[in-house]
Amino acid sequence: MLVLWCPDWPVVAAGAAAGTPPTSPAAVFSGNRVVACSASARRGGVRRGMRRRDAQSRCPELVVHPHDPGRDARLFEPVAAAVEAQAVGVEVVRPGIVAVPADGAAAYFGGEAGLAELLIDEVAAKAGVESQVGVADGLFAATLAARRSAIVPRGETSAFLAPLSIAELNQPGDDRGDLVDLLDRLGLRTLGAFAALAERDVAGRFPRDAIAAHRLARGLSERPPLRRALPPDLAVAETFEEPLTRVDEAAFVAKTLGERFFAALANHGLACTRLAITAVTEAGEERVRVWRCAEPLTARSTADRVRWQCEGWLTARDRPTAGIVRLRLDPEEVVGGQALQLQLGSLGRDADAAERAGRALVRIQGLLGPGAVVTPLLDGGRGPGERVRLVPWGEPRRATTDGQPWPGRLPAPSPTLVPRHPVPAAVLDATGTAVRCTERGELSDSPSTVAIDGGPPRRVLGSAGPWVVHHRGERVLARIQVVLAGEREELALLLQVPVGDNPQWTVEGWYD
Repeated sequence: MLVLWCPDWPVVAAGAAAGTPPTSPAAVFSGNRVVACSASARRGGVRRGMRRRDAQSRCPELVVHPHDPGRDARLFEPVAAAVEAQAVGVEVVRPGIVAVPADGAAAYFGGEAGLAELLIDEVAAKAGVESQVGVADGLFAATLAARRSAIVPRGETSAFLAPLSIAELNQPGDDRGDLVDLLDRLGLRTLGAFAALAERDVAGRFPRDAIAAHRLARGLSERPPLRRALPPDLAVAETFEEPLTRVDEAAFVAKTLGERFFAALANHGLACTRLAITAVTEAGEERVRVWRCAEPLTARSTADRVRWQCEGWLTARDRPTAGIVRLRLDPEEVVGGQALQLQLGSLGRDADAAERAGRALVRIQGLLGPGAVVTPLLDGGRGPGERVRLVPWGEPRRATTDGQPWPGRLPAPSPTLVPRHPVPAAVLDATGTAVRCTERGELSDSPSTVAIDGGPPRRVLGSAGPWVVHHRGERVLARIQVVLAGEREELALLLQVPVGDNPQWTVEGWYD
């Protein structure tokens, strides 16, 4: 298996979408945690899994991007197309990684080294992206080889894997962090040490997902092949009277097809791990892409891949000349349906539970109105409270004004808690006089104590500011940051006050 890997792809895709310089330190965050970061950010001390505040404290110039799997998949389509132009059987493992059987293409291009060099040049020329190639027996070993730009001779995969860290089992999307931590505490710190255990001992001592990890550490496929005849009617297809030309149309169709495809497999006790998506256009063009998945696909994950792929086809530079009139889903590889049990136990991964929750929220909207169920969206604005916009459930969650410059905007990091209504505060200097901000943007004196909402005054340990903000020419505010002493722990606040002689201070946010 040959694997082509684009390093730090989520960061590369986010930077390309946002138009930020590729050399600037950047990171992609999901749930306030780093999911990917650039090489320059790593040199600044940023690591995957790090909290946002820690990452920004180590690298103050860090560019922050939100996690968007759809964006990553859409922008990765030119890379997959560039590889497909030189080798057949291309499979998208996830955005950033494609795999292809090496034998046929390597023989045609004069060896695996020649094929690797050709693909790297092709991706750089057509997609403008740097990449690395690895060759080994099996997808897992080939992926690790790609990260090291290595070509592992046939039959030597186990020797290649043996000295590598046990942490390699926790690849993005695999969620084996707890297993890796357990193995490390038991003294099994290399893949070779884990592979040396008997399979029956692994099955009896560790959780079920450890069996698949043990197979990978031994250089085998994650699951043994399914030795049974497959029913002939597993493929699902849909023909459209009106061609699909817009991304929102494709998203609606993807959800329906994903549910039908998943239900057809479930009726036969099967789950898909390799999905082929075929699109036929009104002009007769045919596009095919194969997605290889680490975990068996649910209805939602199937729909996601169909939607991502349609977005990639419809927005690429070499997009079809006409709309899509037919979509077909084929299971290229299946496993027994019991493999889906690997995803139970976590509500966030249970597609059925998420679907039931979605229907319940829609029902609440039907009873109480669309505004009864809302989700927060971070948008444009100068203050932390202004940046939060509540979007009714089911409506598109798109930032509308975040790209504007917003002069006077509060720099990161933002407060972790923003009050819904203003909380009054009293800011006094050492003589007990209320501190005010002058028209020139200067404090009348250094703050000495702060009392929040009529509570006892707390001593100021440190302060920064003021920063003056003009709100649409209607009012002028000043902000300061203070750290207050406490009996058990310190308290960091963001305070604001109108500029002038009326020192009506309010708390704008609390920092953790």
